[in-house]
Amino acid sequence: MTEDEFRDALRAAVGRGESPTFWLRDDDVTDPTPALETLLAVTAAQDVPVTLAVIPARSGQALADRLAGEAGVTVAVHGWAHANHAGPGEKKQELGAHRPVAGVLAELGQGLRHLRGLHGAQCEPLLVPPWNRIHADVVAGLPVAGFTALSVFGPEKLAPLRVLNTHVDLMDWHGTGRAKPLETLLAEIVMALDRGAPVGFLTHHLIHDAGAWDRVRKVLDLTRSQPGTRWAASPALLAGSQ
Repeated sequence: MTEDEFRDALRAAVGRGESPTFWLRDDDVTDPTPALETLLAVTAAQDVPVTLAVIPARSGQALADRLAGEAGVTVAVHGWAHANHAGPGEKKQELGAHRPVAGVLAELGQGLRHLRGLHGAQCEPLLVPPWNRIHADVVAGLPVAGFTALSVFGPEKLAPLRVLNTHVDLMDWHGTGRAKPLETLLAEIVMALDRGAPVGFLTHHLIHDAGAWDRVRKVLDLTRSQPGTRWAASPALLAGSQ
């Protein structure tokens, strides 16, 4: 999809009375890094809120100090240690059925308390499972562990708590391992918009090369420059879904 076709699609959606809404989630955050600084600068330049999926066991005071006062930043809980407990030949999972569910939930609750202690109200009780995979029995116990919302990748499914998913991944994990071409990203965004829910755009700042950052800037610019569209913070979207 070309940039002009993308703009036309956004204008058409607005013309139908829709309000194309987007939100940004970035995964695997641990410490302040040059890549994180780039992410914060890119999003701030476009006044786009960002939800950082932070790995509790690998994050501490340094990140809390850096993010303090960043009004456009929300912290979410990215599992516990981002450790794979799946067996050989299985897809990677930290929150699968490979360990007792009670122990998994205890870790997640500890992670939430840890990040809440560091980031205060900046931390949303939103769980982002590592590798976007989580067993249904773990999902069922999330409210008891203190979580009010869940975010994975793909179409939203019924759950015992609010769900705010991502739908468009910047990276081509199964192909080049680099950022997707801009035309591919724009086509995926339009397809996701057709579902009617807020479109979640997923980035991974630690592995972005120059081309990936260029794609992020372009997506933000194209969406922000179209009247009638908006980028929203995850807490506001979750509050609206109640």
